[in-house]
Amino acid sequence: MHALDVLGDPVRRRLLELLADGETAAGELGRVVQEEFGISQPAVSQHLRVLRESGFATVRPEGTRRVYQLDTSPLRDVDDWLDRFRVFWTHKLDALATEIARGKKE
Repeated sequence: MHALDVLGDPVRRRLLELLADGETAAGELGRVVQEEFGISQPAVSQHLRVLRESGFATVRPEGTRRVYQLDTSPLRDVDDWLDRFRVFWTHKLDALATEIARGKKE
């Protein structure tokens, strides 16, 4: 699965956001995502499996728990891919920064 396909799903994006805060047990990830998206535990497990298989997350056993950790390698690949498109929004962000600076002076 291509990295952008993985990121195209809101549940997987939310899981990545949670993992960006640090290692998290599968149960905790499941609780948050089930509450926010109203999906079942098996559905959460499927999303976690996609993240593992696509390289976005690693998992290690810790007693009876499975602890997930973010792997940023695929995100760097996405960032590299997006790099050629940054030219389309960089000047707009620069213009916004100029307007903000003008507002602070006034």
